[in-house]
Amino acid sequence: MDGWIDSELAECQFSDPRLKARLGQLLTDLSQRIGATTPAACQDWAATKAAYRFFDNPRVDDQIILAGHFAATASRASQANGPILVLHDTTEFSFQRSTPDGIGSLSLIKGRHALHTVCGVLLHSSLAVTTEGLPLGLAAVQFWCRKEFKGTNARNKRINATRQPIEGKESRRWLDNLTESTRLLNDPARCVHIGDRGGDIFELFCAANEANTRFLVRIHANRRVGRGDTTIAAKLAREPIRGTHTVEVRNAQGDVKTATLSIRFLTTIILPPVDKARRYPALALTVIEARERGTPKDREPIHWKLVTNCPVHDLAAAIEKLDWYSQRWKIETFHKVLKSGCQAEQSKLRTTERLINMLAVLCVVGWRVFWLTMMNRTTPEAPAETAFTLEEMTILNRLAGEPAKPRTLAESVLILAKLGGYLARAKDPPPGNIVIWRGLIRLADILLGFQMKRRLVGN
Repeated sequence: MDGWIDSELAECQFSDPRLKARLGQLLTDLSQRIGATTPAACQDWAATKAAYRFFDNPRVDDQIILAGHFAATASRASQANGPILVLHDTTEFSFQRSTPDGIGSLSLIKGRHALHTVCGVLLHSSLAVTTEGLPLGLAAVQFWCRKEFKGTNARNKRINATRQPIEGKESRRWLDNLTESTRLLNDPARCVHIGDRGGDIFELFCAANEANTRFLVRIHANRRVGRGDTTIAAKLAREPIRGTHTVEVRNAQGDVKTATLSIRFLTTIILPPVDKARRYPALALTVIEARERGTPKDREPIHWKLVTNCPVHDLAAAIEKLDWYSQRWKIETFHKVLKSGCQAEQSKLRTTERLINMLAVLCVVGWRVFWLTMMNRTTPEAPAETAFTLEEMTILNRLAGEPAKPRTLAESVLILAKLGGYLARAKDPPPGNIVIWRGLIRLADILLGFQMKRRLVGN
């Protein structure tokens, strides 16, 4: 196994050591053939059958599989400087099946010739990153399927969803992950939990305050503030513009343009929903509004309203929070790596339990690809051995057509990215996840040939 796999498995606690060894072999196979099916990654029937038995083993679940990775995440976070941003988001993995077979049904799709059921597993993940955007690893995950919440949509038509207790909603995952990730990282004051409008949950704000940790969430609900006679939007409208901030925005065509944001902020008392006022207290929070000046032609204008319990006393502090929130897209990129790079939705496994165990393994593989991509951008001067083995560095040196020499991480990643189709033109952005995972696949194949040749020569 590669050294990085050893570190990700060091704190795994399986009831049978053979299960830990099998997980290590699975991580090795799937990381060397990213996006391949289980049979293609395992290469033979014995290893494939062992992988299927691992996914179906009742002594294995996603929390056991990821326990070592969680511990490694906590270790990396303790060594990082500054605040730790914990990015939260939910995504769906859909699987086309003729019958659900115990997998929660997402929808019924009418195809060209027949109806087919789209089944799915949902994932709420919490990714720890530095303020520079380096992914340290997952701090909490929860998998589930919709059959656990059967009848929820029909109930929401009869009852206002905001009046329902959080314990009966899917959104309780936000609270659970906030609590679990804060416990894992073991430094509540350093953690800043960041979410999009799906995290605009008053119970979440209260849970963060109770845990003595911080949060930064984009809001859409126009909540009551003060004595209850006005709202967030009305009070913000009376606030003066405190300054402007310029950001770079990439449109759907990939073109980078500049946007100027007008910034307002205020600290006020935000009241809980009327029907939950007896259960939850009012909170003193800061609301930051960033609105783009003008109307761009090729995209929607930026308009963020963020709520936080972080102190915001001046424009510089408000801009800092906007920069933190802009890192939220990192978790969407991580989910993209799982779906597009690891091809998680192409699995043919037939039960929820097997799919969840497979997705848990792919979470570690996907994180590794994303980490390597971002390491190249945040710490390019780090030595190459930070991410590559001695054999891999030897191969990369030979591919570069240069004599062996100590290389930086950026130099080695550039050679790797070229294997994946990166052109390295003067105005090209740094290598992205796609060329990195393609390069890793080709590097693994070249390494296999290198090892086979060495064995033949040795014999």
